[in-house]
Amino acid sequence: MEIPVIDLSMLETEKRSETMALLHQACQKWGFFMIENHGVDKELMDKMKLLTKMHYEETMKDSFYNSETAKSLDNNGYISKKDWESTFFISHRPNSNINDLNTLSQDLRKTMEEYIDQLIKLAEKLSKLMCENLGIEKNCIIEAFSGSKGPSVGTKVAMYPHCPRPELIRGLREHTDAGGIVLLLQDDQVPGLEFLKDGEWVKIPPSMNNRIFINTGDQIEILSNGTYRSALHRVMAMKDGDRLSIATFYNPSGDAIISPASELLLPSHVRFQDYLNHYSKTKFEDKGLRFQSLKNKANGHQGVLK
Repeated sequence: MEIPVIDLSMLETEKRSETMALLHQACQKWGFFMIENHGVDKELMDKMKLLTKMHYEETMKDSFYNSETAKSLDNNGYISKKDWESTFFISHRPNSNINDLNTLSQDLRKTMEEYIDQLIKLAEKLSKLMCENLGIEKNCIIEAFSGSKGPSVGTKVAMYPHCPRPELIRGLREHTDAGGIVLLLQDDQVPGLEFLKDGEWVKIPPSMNNRIFINTGDQIEILSNGTYRSALHRVMAMKDGDRLSIATFYNPSGDAIISPASELLLPSHVRFQDYLNHYSKTKFEDKGLRFQSLKNKANGHQGVLK
């Protein structure tokens, strides 16, 4: 099962329509995909991975292997309520806590801030492309996510250390992401991430060639009225190698109220007799067009019903 790979540079060529169709299908049928030629600086991405790996080795590794999670493998039973991960979280927008994390080097903080600035622009670009494909106003996602302070952006930095008994524990248990758009800078050597597609677990390969892995969260599924989906995923514990994951979440503000875009709702508050009157004139026409006429009327367009 081949994961969709979307070349964003094709949006500036005669292949734009084809690329937009591929993006729409990836969001609709998969809920996850890879992007390339996305505009994020490769050297910055490489530096992010290098510095976070150094941070893990210097400040997190020893404490993880001395943790209760690591020691619990000695019990020889399956561990269902813990994850085999060493992690920390950074808030970026609307307020940053990066300077409160005093174990982070100054170089890592500076690199992270530069990286996030570029990633926010990429998330906004993707959101506008999704809106275009959904047939809604291009800033709909940005505005819906903004609340009173603007979209919430944060990064979960995780290392999934090599595990001596991977059959006893998940790296990260099965879940969907609660928020909006997830942009994952992941390891280029060690696998482990898996997504559920059509009842089968799809193994996500390490990200080579400067690719960024994208998945959509629950709020995109809600806003798109189920057209786009959030997919169940997990991380498998691995016996060989440490897997790096730098997942940035472009999410709604905490006070944002998310609901389906009005353009995507089936006709609502329509009296059945009114529907029958419209149906009698359009019975042998496409049902989708009939629904669209009713949606347009509900959204305030005049002269739509025949």
